[in-house]
Amino acid sequence: MVKFERFKLPNGLTLLVNEDLTTPLVSINILYAVGSRDEHPEKTGFAHLFEHLMFGGSVNIPSYDEPLQMVGGENNAFTTNDITNYYITLPSDNIETGLWLESDRMLALNFSEQSLKTQQSVVIEEFRQRYLNQPYGDVWLLLRPLAFKVHPYRWPTIGEKIDHIRDASLADVESFFYSHYAPNNAFMAISGNIETEEAYRLVLKWFGDIKRRDVKPRQLPKEPVQTEARSLTVKRKVAYDALYKAWHIPGRMEKGFYACDLITDLLSGGRSARLYQTLVKEKKLFSEINAYVSGDADPGLLIVGGKVMDGISIDTANLAVEKVLQEIIDKPVATRELKKVQNKFEANLLLGQINALNKAMSLSYYEMLGDAAMLNREVANYCKVTPKMIRETASDIFKPTNCSTLFYLADK
Repeated sequence: MVKFERFKLPNGLTLLVNEDLTTPLVSINILYAVGSRDEHPEKTGFAHLFEHLMFGGSVNIPSYDEPLQMVGGENNAFTTNDITNYYITLPSDNIETGLWLESDRMLALNFSEQSLKTQQSVVIEEFRQRYLNQPYGDVWLLLRPLAFKVHPYRWPTIGEKIDHIRDASLADVESFFYSHYAPNNAFMAISGNIETEEAYRLVLKWFGDIKRRDVKPRQLPKEPVQTEARSLTVKRKVAYDALYKAWHIPGRMEKGFYACDLITDLLSGGRSARLYQTLVKEKKLFSEINAYVSGDADPGLLIVGGKVMDGISIDTANLAVEKVLQEIIDKPVATRELKKVQNKFEANLLLGQINALNKAMSLSYYEMLGDAAMLNREVANYCKVTPKMIRETASDIFKPTNCSTLFYLADK
């Protein structure tokens, strides 16, 4: 059980505080409700670009990292389809340094052509290295637009193409910042060695004067129900064929999500899981294979992907995967097998709650979804899933007409 107090500043900033006096540290997590799904289709990659720009200096502080390092702090950030998340861990006595840094870059960045060009170069190089010049790196550039035709989940967080990042103007990025990076679009969580009232006082001191902004409301197109099987075959200079299959699933807060997540654990949650036991260990069709859910706030994907053993045809591998999935539909999952993956989830969640940063991240995220207290109900939600629910969900999800398949062939 993660205990916390919730506050709402007059400017709309949500603050969650978890006292943890067992550690000398404190973690500050700021989640902005802006991700790649908030981008214009002709200007993608902006949320991720801003993740970089936010470290390039703010209106009053030319260097973000230097003051933090001087007080023993560490920081990082990440971008997803739904959020951009920034976090700091530092000695609790120095918490004001962290709040000072974060408040200044929420107030305004040091917008300049030089800063923009520098970060554009960094992101473009990342695009090339991770997505274009790395084996299997362009999988998401291919699979997302195959599965999504309308919703902005159809492009990855890095962006749809390099040109969108290269062509971003200073006016574009300033508009994006003031439309999304605002106290009334942010969820802050503080966990660690600090008293709740003191945390609120300090946050009000450093963030209270930042004005609310006109945050653009999300009006995202709903992805139509997929009514026919889709497939794409590509050839690339890679060592082995690979297979990627994606099915549409409910969003993070919708009925059926927990069953979908547990299905992926049954399929690939370790060496005793079904895909590994059948397709890697017994039949030796794959060298590796995994299943996971995208975990998106809006309806997302359940993905199965793996590298095919040399000498095995891609069609044979595909049929073998479909057979394993069909077994979940045809034969009820044993209660003991389901309980095993439920227990594993519970253990991982409880273990993660030992860490102050993990608690701060989780509180911010669940508050963005609707209520930070959901964190304390997650174990119960997963444990409510029954073998019958697994079977019904699998039957509903694993329809051929709901599947998009990428045949990624080695061009030898």
